[in-house]
Amino acid sequence: MANVSLDGKALARIKIAAFCLALLPLGKLGFNACLDNLGANPIEKITHVTGFWTLTLLMVTLAATPLRRLSGWSWPIRLRRMLGLFAFGYGSLHLLAYLVLDQFFDWEAIVQDIAKRPYITVGFPAFLLMVPLAVTSTDKMLRRLGGKNWLRLHSLVYPCAIGGVVHYWWLVKKDLSNPLAFASVLAILLGVRVAYRLGGPLFRRPKPARST
Repeated sequence: MANVSLDGKALARIKIAAFCLALLPLGKLGFNACLDNLGANPIEKITHVTGFWTLTLLMVTLAATPLRRLSGWSWPIRLRRMLGLFAFGYGSLHLLAYLVLDQFFDWEAIVQDIAKRPYITVGFPAFLLMVPLAVTSTDKMLRRLGGKNWLRLHSLVYPCAIGGVVHYWWLVKKDLSNPLAFASVLAILLGVRVAYRLGGPLFRRPKPARST
């Protein structure tokens, strides 16, 4: 695939659009909260929306590299850091909704919940894996860690995403359509990565032409 890049103005417009789209669910949630229009269980609504968009944005960031390899588009990589930070932001709000609105900082009850509820048991460490990813997302941290160490650390996004999908799957009691959709997308993205590592026909780098 040929590398398809954009000029600075086009990339800036895409970044602004992606920023606004990523912020839209939070704005809508805040608007509905101001109107007291979050339904019969506002805490559950806030927790669900923030958790859903955490996973959605994680999947989008994971899709950037496969999309580049399959299409030749380089610009999705330029959005990955911003959208990853949005995923961390939504994940933080998701956790805060549980700690503050649901449990009111009752640490004893929180510890008991983590121990006895499987979806919380797997969800809490999945969020913790996002913390070093967010902290080391800057160019300065990339230079400090070195490229190889930075890439090795940021491979934590895969167990984080797996943990997030399992958390959602175990949380939902009846309609599994959304968790199944996330699990399918994640399986495809991981499958593309494995195929690339194994050098499948679609992912094999062309051999350089011999000079004559």
